[in-house]
Amino acid sequence: MTYKSKQMGIVLMLLAALFFSILQVCVNLTGENIPLMEQVFFRNIISMVISFIIIKKNNLSVFGEKKYQPLLFMRSFFGLLGLVSLFYAAQRAAQADVTILSKLSPFLITILAYVFLKEKIARIQVPALIIAFVGALFVVNPAFQSNLFPLFIAFLCAVFSSVSYTLLAYFKDKVDGMTVIMHFSTFCVISSLPFFIMDFTMPSLTDFLLLLLIGVCGAFGQIALTYAYRMAPAAEVSIYNYSGILFSALLGYFILGEALPISSIIGGILVVLASYLTYRYSFLPSE
Repeated sequence: MTYKSKQMGIVLMLLAALFFSILQVCVNLTGENIPLMEQVFFRNIISMVISFIIIKKNNLSVFGEKKYQPLLFMRSFFGLLGLVSLFYAAQRAAQADVTILSKLSPFLITILAYVFLKEKIARIQVPALIIAFVGALFVVNPAFQSNLFPLFIAFLCAVFSSVSYTLLAYFKDKVDGMTVIMHFSTFCVISSLPFFIMDFTMPSLTDFLLLLLIGVCGAFGQIALTYAYRMAPAAEVSIYNYSGILFSALLGYFILGEALPISSIIGGILVVLASYLTYRYSFLPSE
């Protein structure tokens, strides 16, 4: 694992967090008018088209080799569960509560990467994750006053996502990144299509543009996320996913007019500190 490769992995994870934060704002803005599975459909149809064009242009495998299909389907299945559970919880519980529970995934990814991918856990990683999680608590200030079931679904989102992202890291030397994205997007489109047809709601022009933005941000976020886990170890790069909390807070402040209290600023500093510690420690020993 080279210095430049790790740096690129970090940059891609930050970009993925930014794209997914924009996506989440769009999901919130369309949530009152557009059914959940219609959002999921638009989230993936554009990713499917973009990945298919790139695959054909570069003569890559569309869905991957037969021997990898069980794990590819597992990645797509858990990815879909993570996506649906996040959208479901976001529509039925306080956003702060959902955010903090769904951001438990870096802890789980670190454990799964250690057990299944045999990645080493550096001494700084666990305290850095704890610092980042405490920072996230400061930013979102969850009250946990929502109904328990949506909160349980938000926790399941973290579990599903951690399995999905660990498999992304597993595929890095085995299946092309665009093939993984194509497999996931197609699986999600096919799975959501029946619900999309049965519960279709004609969007207004504004909602339609927001749905397109959900698709575009989903596509570029998925590409950045997929290649982030190829460029750097999953246990190291997953912590930078916490930057999404900072992006969400800033987008909420500038776009949705949400307050940005001092606790959010303190939390942001803690998240940046944790990311910096992880960055410094991961590069110094090998250079």
